[in-house]
Amino acid sequence: MFRLHERLAADTHKLGQSRLCDVLLMNDSTWPWIILVPRVPDIREIYQLAGEDQQRLLEESSLLSEAMMELFGGDKMNVAALGNMVPQLHLHHIVRFGGDPAWPGPVWGKQPPVPYSEAQMDSIKARLRPVLERLL
Repeated sequence: MFRLHERLAADTHKLGQSRLCDVLLMNDSTWPWIILVPRVPDIREIYQLAGEDQQRLLEESSLLSEAMMELFGGDKMNVAALGNMVPQLHLHHIVRFGGDPAWPGPVWGKQPPVPYSEAQMDSIKARLRPVLERLL
């Protein structure tokens, strides 16, 4: 049975579910940052997914990336499946801007997360609604 890793559950807010994935918002207001987690138990790597699920993950990731770039007008979309800290397969989608606090390096470890306030969370969820409609 699929169960979201406790670290992902603690660090994110669930936005919804696509056909394949849980769609999570990283609780760091520094960057627009969404994570896709395939709802498949005991998967650590993309190649472990069935071929149909691999294709679906790529489609969902591409749709999400395009929609986030359109919405936020970033300079670069970072997509990563690291899994060094959280072994459960998950794909980070982070809109990057020239001059952001970590530019041009990676966002990990650059600064502590800046959690969303309740009002900011309501606002970002409303802004992301069109992005989610493409996935859900």
